[in-house]
Amino acid sequence: MKVAVLSPVAWRTPPRHYGPWEQVASNIAEGLIDLGAEVTVFATGDSITRGSLQSVCATGYEEDRSQDAKVLECLHISNLMEQAGQFDIIHNNFDFLPLTYTGLIDTPVVTTIHGFSSQRIIPVYKKYNKRNNYYVSISNADRSPELDYLATVYNGLNAADFNLNLQPEDYLLYFGRIHHDKGCAEAIEIAQKCGRKLLIAGIIQDEGYYKSKVEPFLNDQIQYIGHAGPEKRNELLSSAAALLHPINFNEPFGMSVAEAMLCGTPVIAFNRGSMPELIKDKQTGFLINTVDEAVNAVGQLAGINRRQCHEWAKSQFSAEKMAGDYYRLYQQILNK
Repeated sequence: MKVAVLSPVAWRTPPRHYGPWEQVASNIAEGLIDLGAEVTVFATGDSITRGSLQSVCATGYEEDRSQDAKVLECLHISNLMEQAGQFDIIHNNFDFLPLTYTGLIDTPVVTTIHGFSSQRIIPVYKKYNKRNNYYVSISNADRSPELDYLATVYNGLNAADFNLNLQPEDYLLYFGRIHHDKGCAEAIEIAQKCGRKLLIAGIIQDEGYYKSKVEPFLNDQIQYIGHAGPEKRNELLSSAAALLHPINFNEPFGMSVAEAMLCGTPVIAFNRGSMPELIKDKQTGFLINTVDEAVNAVGQLAGINRRQCHEWAKSQFSAEKMAGDYYRLYQQILNK
């Protein structure tokens, strides 16, 4: 089976630091290779894969701001679509723009919908929700009632990249974009109310939010340590007493939630979006609705079995499971 995996070109595939879609695209590609598929990854030129690599740019536009994002995206998508006939399946991890080519090609296209940036993009998905287009959601919670889906496949991570730690340190961790949606200010409030040390790691996506809601509260107890690459990420997640995830939006998946549990670290999350699918309440973490409930949950962390957190996450959110689920979907499509 010849599969083209289309990744975004904002960041390298897999990313050096931030880049969740690029990470998932990489994990899909490498997992398919292990299953015997012939994989070509369409990504930035500095991307890393055991399959073939095709690119129209040396680096991503977020890493080299001299490039025009829309120009790169157009060149990138068209590069794949002009070769569509060489593949049995195209796996689109690049949102809605590639769909606009699918009426011009015969190759089936599987599109993983990594969340909706806005309801205004739904008309594009609706227009191409037919014929050789197949939509996959990354959680049951993140589905539009206006679309038809082939399946839900949870994002998968390389479990070997995360160390199970049964004897963590005492600090709490916030790991993600510094943005209102992710609830960094709420995490700070939780740590303050329970008198626990909080480490904050992630890229500053909203400078104004950081300046007003985060920076004024930084001290010896509340520390911002910048973004974290893979090695630092594993160290931070595995050594934390818990991951605080007090999100202010209906998150489609939540990579850091699965990553934390792979390390054995329980997650205290606001009960929104996909969180009930990721977290087993009172077994691998706590689903809560307020800051005060989160403070109470911190006091119950001793009752969580960290090995059970790890085993749950490994059974549900491994790269091997994700790749296997997608491979079966490809076979189902091709056998029609």
